[in-house]
Amino acid sequence: MARHLPRRWLMMLVTGLSIAQVCDAVDGAPEYRVKAAFVYKFATYIRWPVSIAAEGSAPFVIGVLGADPFGTSLSDVVRGQNVQGRVIHIRVLSRVEEALACDLVFVSSSEQRNLPQILATLRAAPVLTVGDIEQFAEQGGMVGLITTEDNHVRFDINKAAIEGAGLRASSQLLQLARVVVEARGGHR
Repeated sequence: MARHLPRRWLMMLVTGLSIAQVCDAVDGAPEYRVKAAFVYKFATYIRWPVSIAAEGSAPFVIGVLGADPFGTSLSDVVRGQNVQGRVIHIRVLSRVEEALACDLVFVSSSEQRNLPQILATLRAAPVLTVGDIEQFAEQGGMVGLITTEDNHVRFDINKAAIEGAGLRASSQLLQLARVVVEARGGHR
């Protein structure tokens, strides 16, 4: 039956968040409110190493590296939510080294020129990297958010980068990715 459902409805059923609304929300909500919803949902569909997940009393830290494009949107989206039983804290980061203490880091487009250094620093750390810099996933980032010409938000996933950091993306998330980037002959 799912085969006959429009992709939008299938996406809503799979994620538990109205991704169809999120994808179209650029029409009805600011772009970064939409991206904030994606950031939160990505966190719920990634599994961290057991040693980190076992720290259930520690907060789940989402860092924003560089100029914060979210305003209050990210805080509004995650208010009252948790990831794997952990309360979510948001931190604005000024240095890449601070990102090592996070579970998820959104790399702001203001950091585009520093992207190679940022990704090299975080490459083996169990930190999910998300960004909306052009070709973020192709450059070694884990999840790249893309605003299409028709103002929809989609995402690319670099599965090799995720696995190289000891993280695991759910099959549902991988199915929803616009492109799953696989490394050839090693990790990027």
